Amino acid sequence: MGIFRSIFTVAHVVIVLLLGATMLNAYIPPKVFPFLNLLSLAFPFLMIANLLLCFFWIFSWRKRAFVFLLISTLFLTPVRRWINYSEQKNDNLDFKVLTFNNKYNDYGLEEVKNYIKSFNADVIFLQESGYSGLGNSDFEEMKYSLHNRRISFFSKYQIVEQDTIPLIDKGKSVYADVIIKGKRIRFINVYLEPFQLHKSMVKPTEDLEENGTKAKSLVRRFMPVFKKHEEQVQILKNFIEKSPYPVILAGDFNSVPNSYEYYTISGVLKDCFLESGKGFGTSFHDYKIPIRIDYVFSSENLKSTYYQVDRSRKLSDHYPVLVKFSLKD
Repeated sequence: MGIFRSIFTVAHVVIVLLLGATMLNAYIPPKVFPFLNLLSLAFPFLMIANLLLCFFWIFSWRKRAFVFLLISTLFLTPVRRWINYSEQKNDNLDFKVLTFNNKYNDYGLEEVKNYIKSFNADVIFLQESGYSGLGNSDFEEMKYSLHNRRISFFSKYQIVEQDTIPLIDKGKSVYADVIIKGKRIRFINVYLEPFQLHKSMVKPTEDLEENGTKAKSLVRRFMPVFKKHEEQVQILKNFIEKSPYPVILAGDFNSVPNSYEYYTISGVLKDCFLESGKGFGTSFHDYKIPIRIDYVFSSENLKSTYYQVDRSRKLSDHYPVLVKFSLKD
């Protein structure tokens, strides 16, 4: 039994070190060492393994259980980026924001349109929408809008300024300044460089050699995209820092929490899920593993009071995210 405990101890130390390595994404960009960003994808599985081993040490009555539990407290905030609990806030509701990658309405234009309308949002961010058939006539209360090749933005309130934020390659972003109850807010819709994956690329088979080939192919595909993301989020960060108005940024980051992309944006804006989210924040369901890649961030002087990932229907490979805001004095 002693040899097994030694093996488990070594394995646990390695897992903790890997968990710690994901936090280095806050400091080390993908162009320097992209494998750290790749490691962020494994964070939920590493954390589950860490907790299982902690329970094992507890039930084995080993003192090392307290050491590993103490170390695990360092990962409380990273865990909250995936699963969180916030107390209900009773602040006044000033406006609602919906962000949704509607996958070009591949699941049915009419169904997607009615689904989006059911949220009665004041501002709508769409990604992978393009010129897919949804316009102002589909959302009667949305009098104002702007569209890009891959993204769309709709607002009940007047847009007083709008433009494209030029990102490299296939990344897309637009901004719109909107006056809500006398306050000018800058809304930024984002769609970062896609990986252009499909299920066959990630689905394991019984052939170990084929799985190895797939894994190598995925790594080759991920690395250049991570480096493009680095440039794209730096452009966004610089744009946000120069904004004279409060900012709400939402969209499909094609990046998980604890990634370089997440750390870069959360350095200048707050993650609304941390402020008002409950339960799981995962928003992409096509691969049946926990992936959170759709976000709503805001400036400090905007308060989110409610955050919901709606899983009631599957009308895209993403679930929509609805966030309610209260304007701070």
